[in-house]
Amino acid sequence: MMKQPAGTVYIVGAGPGDPELITVKAMRRIQSADVILYDRLATTELLDYASKNVELIYCGKAPNAHAMPQDKINQLLIQYASQGKNVVRLKGGDPFVFGRGGEETLELAKHGIPYEVIPGITSAIGAAAAANIPLTHREHASSFACVTGTRCHGDKAPVRWDLLAHSVDTLAIYMGVSQLGAIREELLKHGKAASTPVALIERGTTSRQRTFTGTLEHIHHLAASVQLSNPALIIIGEVVKVREQLLMAEQLAAQQVKQQEEQQAEQLIG
Repeated sequence: MMKQPAGTVYIVGAGPGDPELITVKAMRRIQSADVILYDRLATTELLDYASKNVELIYCGKAPNAHAMPQDKINQLLIQYASQGKNVVRLKGGDPFVFGRGGEETLELAKHGIPYEVIPGITSAIGAAAAANIPLTHREHASSFACVTGTRCHGDKAPVRWDLLAHSVDTLAIYMGVSQLGAIREELLKHGKAASTPVALIERGTTSRQRTFTGTLEHIHHLAASVQLSNPALIIIGEVVKVREQLLMAEQLAAQQVKQQEEQQAEQLIG
């Protein structure tokens, strides 16, 4: 008896939160999937586009609270694909940016399971744009780095804050809310200016987005005062100033329009 051909596993990036930011290709894979394993940060509205016969499996991960271990997720991907089913592994952001997509594709490759990676807009790109903060800018930044905020103080593979403090213009830090004080301490210790602008973007690109700005010196106090919660992105660098410049320009333009309207109204009355 011939062995049933394996289905394909699609490692799909769902984007940063706004369901309209998913790619056309990713949407097509969701619509044709037999099984979808989805994460906490993957927008659940996207599941409404799946087939009515699809099998949905939640395997999200929150800080210190995993609905399903990674080994179990890998096992299910292999199991369903081996049954000839087309499987979508739906992840928030981009699968290859702090999404463990590299681990899952390696496991699939070891078992001879066909797979395809479909990129998504990562949080650093999406949330920054939604907050009107360019990650690069001719006057302020020619480089940026996506950094995990989970590795501070004593990790086996710690982040090189000593290098990041000076070698990169803009830092986009993921999963750093609980470590914000330690991140601040590391950057200041290695010479990052206390006056460096910082932005905190909570639930970026969604209707619940909140954005706060301050300086590296006081950012941990600001985060505490506004009760910042996950998921949130931390942006550190001079580019944060552009947001304030845009806000000021918009306010000035609105004032000018109002003045013009008032002048026109006075002329009509006169």
